[in-house]
Amino acid sequence: MRENVRTMDSASAGQNRFQSHFAGTRLRLKDFPDLAGMYSVKVDLKDDEPVSSQTAPDEMPPLGFAKAQFHDTYIISQTSDSIVIIDQHAAHERIVMENFKAGLAQENSVATQMLLIPEIVELSVSEKMRILENADNFEKLGLKVEDFGSKAVIVREVPALIAGADTKKLIKDLASEINEWGNAFSLTEKLHKICATMACHGSVRAGRKLNIEEMNRLLRDMEKTPHSGQCNHGRPTYVELKIKDIEKLFDRR
Repeated sequence: MRENVRTMDSASAGQNRFQSHFAGTRLRLKDFPDLAGMYSVKVDLKDDEPVSSQTAPDEMPPLGFAKAQFHDTYIISQTSDSIVIIDQHAAHERIVMENFKAGLAQENSVATQMLLIPEIVELSVSEKMRILENADNFEKLGLKVEDFGSKAVIVREVPALIAGADTKKLIKDLASEINEWGNAFSLTEKLHKICATMACHGSVRAGRKLNIEEMNRLLRDMEKTPHSGQCNHGRPTYVELKIKDIEKLFDRR
């Protein structure tokens, strides 16, 4: 029994020394790069920024403020009473698509970017035919495609919204998807489907590291974008966990 007491006293003393050593010290995840790397968590806190800050409820935006990125795919944000987990690719995909649709509603308003070196895309005869048949529709969305040889097209301009996209893969995917659509869709529906495909190629990809400013910009864009709760394929873009529900998981009722 005495031995147990001595062991407990020793543990208590050790804990007191630990608490004394770190008294008044703010621990930050960025002070432990090995830990952050191990769990693929990205935080971007300034030295004078506290780990958690209290924000008045009336100042808190609906999706809160970004706190971290994990697995280079999901953003974690905090509101006054919840934690929100956002799929960065799905969310940005919806934002880009809605911008395309807004551009369609206002003719000739889709901003384009001319390629310094035009992209030549090799296709099968049938793929090429499908692309050229829809060239006018593509141009409405800022994608300028022209005939080039017997089995190729040349892309001279792309929508500014997807300027960094893989142009060759985009054209091939469009050719494949147009074949699947057939003639079952109206012009507007086809244009919206083209918007969805282009938006997918031009969105922030899973696996891309974002800093805190980029994460918060994405959240603010989501808040002002119609249908931002779902991606273009109908999947959720974010999940919200209320603190009261999280507390139940830990029997903190």
